[in-house]
Amino acid sequence: METRYFNAVKQPEAGTKLGGSVIRSGGLVAFPTETVYGLGANGLDGEAVNKIFEAKGRPNDNPLILHIAKKSDLKELWKSVPERARLLMDEFWPGPLTMVYLKSSRVPEEVTGGLDTVAVRMPDNRTALALIRAAGVPIAAPSANLSGKPSPTTADHVKADMNGRIDVIIDGGPCNIGVESTVVSLMGGAVTILRPGGITREMLEAVIGPVNLSPAVLAPLKQGEAAASPGMKYRHYAPDAQVIVGTGSLPDMAAKLIAEYDRREAEGLACIIFATEETRCFYRGKRYVIIGERKNPLTLCESLFAQFRAQEGKADVILCEALPETDMGLAYMNRLLRSAGFKTI
Repeated sequence: METRYFNAVKQPEAGTKLGGSVIRSGGLVAFPTETVYGLGANGLDGEAVNKIFEAKGRPNDNPLILHIAKKSDLKELWKSVPERARLLMDEFWPGPLTMVYLKSSRVPEEVTGGLDTVAVRMPDNRTALALIRAAGVPIAAPSANLSGKPSPTTADHVKADMNGRIDVIIDGGPCNIGVESTVVSLMGGAVTILRPGGITREMLEAVIGPVNLSPAVLAPLKQGEAAASPGMKYRHYAPDAQVIVGTGSLPDMAAKLIAEYDRREAEGLACIIFATEETRCFYRGKRYVIIGERKNPLTLCESLFAQFRAQEGKADVILCEALPETDMGLAYMNRLLRSAGFKTI
């Protein structure tokens, strides 16, 4: 398959017009959002949705998110729209918030992994919204990468994984959040975070009151437990290198990472430390890269996946620092722990 490429700045209408046509005809289009690049198909066509799983090598019991361009489209995809959903939509849509509720009969089970719920969001990205409008249907889209690899935050990342596997790539430049949307379940009369992201628990609670946190955010699913959201069931976001997370106070954590670095290097493995502006002083004499600021976890989220990809072929082991699991630190730790297969020291 030949993959066609469009620059959203130079060819905005051409890319979204063709992309919409490809979506309607059952094809696959990679497109930018404010979080990561998505790999889209017609969300009302089960056969088209199956092509996403084939292109990614993704297990088809892992649910997808439907992307819409108007809030009013939601009522066609859910059996009903609870009041708490309206409150969250009014505050956070368009934006990096996905909500999960009972699906309508229009939604094929290929989208939901066989569940009776479906995840929906309205992205805050001009190109994504234009593509959805051009397609005229909800777009089912996970991240546009091979299953298990770091999510793509640039079109070049998409090309590296998807060239020749999909019909179209629309380049909208780097994504400005860098981790996937927050996913909340509205089932059972409560709001529960299934996957943290750019809309934090603290932001949600300011609008809706107390918000629960699924145990699977920072730990593996239990044996036999179904994944209610993308990013829960399998090891995700992982580079080719082994990822290890150091925990503890800053000096203690740095000492653990340095000891692990020295041990692995003695075994002949190439190591690198993902450090922060506040901790670079600990790692003199070691190979490290500054990926952001601990005081601003969004900077770490923005660069994590890109830094993982930058180390392909260069590092056997990537040693990373844990963050406090509050605000955007929760989203960062969710991605980091899953990329490490929950291996910590």
